[in-house]
Amino acid sequence: MSNPLNLTTTNFFFLIFTITILYVTYTIPRLQLQQPKQTNLVFYVHDYLTGHDMSAITVAGKSGTSSSILHFGTILAVDDPVTEGPSIESKEIGRAQGFYINSQLDGKGLHLVFSVIFTDGDFKGSTLEIQGADIFTMKEREYGIVSGTGYFRFVKGYGVMETEFMDIANLRAILKHNVTVKHY
Repeated sequence: MSNPLNLTTTNFFFLIFTITILYVTYTIPRLQLQQPKQTNLVFYVHDYLTGHDMSAITVAGKSGTSSSILHFGTILAVDDPVTEGPSIESKEIGRAQGFYINSQLDGKGLHLVFSVIFTDGDFKGSTLEIQGADIFTMKEREYGIVSGTGYFRFVKGYGVMETEFMDIANLRAILKHNVTVKHY
């Protein structure tokens, strides 16, 4: 008859295995999956290529810096005001800084890469990184929110842009952004 306290090789490995499982179960905290928050924002970007309040400038194109954003291959640097409402007199909550490139052969589409840098309000000090297509002849255009900082760390989401006002002759526009993001 065998003694239950006799540690044979099989019993020894079973004991070590059991102790290991118990150790892992009780000493390593269980992963708690944190549910992401969803934030919905509406803001307005004032994109002015002319006038005393100009906030965008052509930096390169087929005809150099005299190229128009309406021509394929033209690159624009922007530092546009971001406001709570469509009027330029409404509260400024940030800046949209980055660039647009006209990436459509017929000149009717831009590729956007810019940061919305919040300088006031609930999200002051945070940013959203935006990238996507802007076929500005369409009523609504959807783009991706690819990153963020501060309140928007680990963000992912999308935005829908609508033209609130456009003056093609003077290259001035007000763009409404309706953004939905998920973040932690």
